[in-house]
Amino acid sequence: MDMGRESRWEKDAMTVEIVFALVSAVALAAAVFAAALSLALVLDISGSVRKGVLVGGALLGATAGVWRLVRALLRFDEQRRMGS
Repeated sequence: MDMGRESRWEKDAMTVEIVFALVSAVALAAAVFAAALSLALVLDISGSVRKGVLVGGALLGATAGVWRLVRALLRFDEQRRMGS
């Protein structure tokens, strides 16, 4: 086996970590948006305020999802470089 190449196990571990990061990011984004949606429904908000709450929830959800994705992948890369 060549020293500079990744083993099949390392490639599989990266694939699993990428899928985990994507799934957890989507779940977090959905949870944040669901919180904004439930807030709009519980408080019986209507009109432009409701639209603003939903757009804000979507933006916060997207931001949280991207943050989670980047954080998970950077943590995996750090652990991989340390040899864990």
